[in-house]
Amino acid sequence: MSSSDHLPVSIRSLPIDWIHMRPRSAVALATTALLLLAACGSDDDGTTADTTAGTTAGTTTGGTADTAVTTDAPATGADTDVVAGEAFPDDRCAANEAAGTITFLTGFDFAAAASIVEVIVADEKGYYDELCLDVDVVSSFSTANYPLVAENDAQFASGGSFSEVVAFADANDAEFVVTAVEGHTAIDALIVKPGEAEALSDLAGTTIGVKGKLPPSVAAMLASEGLVEGEDFDTVLLDGFDPTAHIAIESIVGFPGWKSNEPGALERAGIDFDLFDPLDYDIPGSFGVIYTNAEFVAEHPTAAEDFMRATMLGLADAIADPEAAANIAVERINAGGNPNFLSPEGEVFRWATDAALIVETTPEGMPFGMPDDAGLQAELDAYAEVGLFGDAETPDAASRLGNDILASVYDADGTVIWPS
Repeated sequence: MSSSDHLPVSIRSLPIDWIHMRPRSAVALATTALLLLAACGSDDDGTTADTTAGTTAGTTTGGTADTAVTTDAPATGADTDVVAGEAFPDDRCAANEAAGTITFLTGFDFAAAASIVEVIVADEKGYYDELCLDVDVVSSFSTANYPLVAENDAQFASGGSFSEVVAFADANDAEFVVTAVEGHTAIDALIVKPGEAEALSDLAGTTIGVKGKLPPSVAAMLASEGLVEGEDFDTVLLDGFDPTAHIAIESIVGFPGWKSNEPGALERAGIDFDLFDPLDYDIPGSFGVIYTNAEFVAEHPTAAEDFMRATMLGLADAIADPEAAANIAVERINAGGNPNFLSPEGEVFRWATDAALIVETTPEGMPFGMPDDAGLQAELDAYAEVGLFGDAETPDAASRLGNDILASVYDADGTVIWPS
């Protein structure tokens, strides 16, 4: 069975030279910490306002000059509406400057991944500067970000998934506000040796390798077919992060991985495999999550909104030209010394995969990045069934979302409202 048959249609339709560009195995390091958690300003010129991040087709449309959005005004009571094609209000600029430096923590180095690459693109193109925001993009790791944002030592960060953010918040009484969810599916999948299983039911009685713990999306997928960890199959911890080494281990049938990482590494090495994708089994999930804290939103509402405004414009650009966006990320990676040994071809593949999934899974009529309350509640419900929240009551998704922020960023056509 060809591994490329398991890729989303929108990925398979990309140029063939993108499909065969693959990441190094070191990228799998990001998966480990995510699974462990599941267990418990630029000189470049900005572009014009006619870039959209809103339609599910991923196309670009022009903004309308009479489109306006109102956020909570600063204490002066001045008119701070942002109007497409008009000058950015002086009072709003002053309010944004008063917020001081806004620190954004990435989820895995400067990788070209959802909830990272769009911030890098926006920063590189000067979008934050245009809105009077002083943004410092800092290389970090998703599981290290939560306590820093909870204490407002950082104001925005990349999270691995919505359920990951909620799980940390509930375990630590943190008041997070999720401002964007870009991928409306799990990024995890189960990689199985070829010929071992034609259906999930064939995995009964086998052993699956894990890096930390089975991801909840994969656990939910297996449970949907009546397979429960410890009863119907076993798991064993894997050493290292090399999928080419893991697939050669005789005692396991397969292992979980990110659709934007391990499959690429295996195909680049010429190793065949089968991919069981939670998306194919109607298992809910998410990736590409950006969140902040309630304190920052309350104290600096215009800065919070405009950070997301610039970020969504960066997302529009990144989806419109995935290779260019990935290359911008690679420049940041190399400037930082590339401690995780990320490769240019790997980052192009990573963002091509993420971008295609964002386009494919965004509900019709919903702008890119807008959290889907019903879908996210379904995610929490499904993952609660496999023990993500222990004995605690299943969290309420809507209470964790700041949908009004992105609703103020987009016009009715899904175009980012951008000043002149």
